[in-house]
Amino acid sequence: MNIATFTGRIGRDADARTTPSGKQVVNFSLAVDERRGGEKKTLWVSCGLWGERGQKLAQYLTKGSIVSVSGPVRVESYTSKSGEAASKLCCMVNDISMHGGQSQEAAPKPAPSTTPARQPAPEPFDDSIPF
Repeated sequence: MNIATFTGRIGRDADARTTPSGKQVVNFSLAVDERRGGEKKTLWVSCGLWGERGQKLAQYLTKGSIVSVSGPVRVESYTSKSGEAASKLCCMVNDISMHGGQSQEAAPKPAPSTTPARQPAPEPFDDSIPF
């Protein structure tokens, strides 16, 4: 079975489009960081999310957002703009989970609470009732 799961940051805003045959697809790139012995490497995964679900999620798949994707993977070969042979790792997304992505500094501050700081302690439980 060819299923892989990746968790990383979206590298650019998702691109929603309709193919010439009328199918809807949302494409985005996912940067998956790997650390070994203090060295950081980034694996780029080209992701495709097909159908209406992808169209609905496209507005939330923005650069820097952290997501997990799962689905079959394949390696596609192509010719780069400079004319050299190249390849890329592609994932046809079956499942996606969004984990947010704003850093603590950029996250909006919560509104001040309108509830009192301390609530009165509850009355002790009366266990003398026989049942």
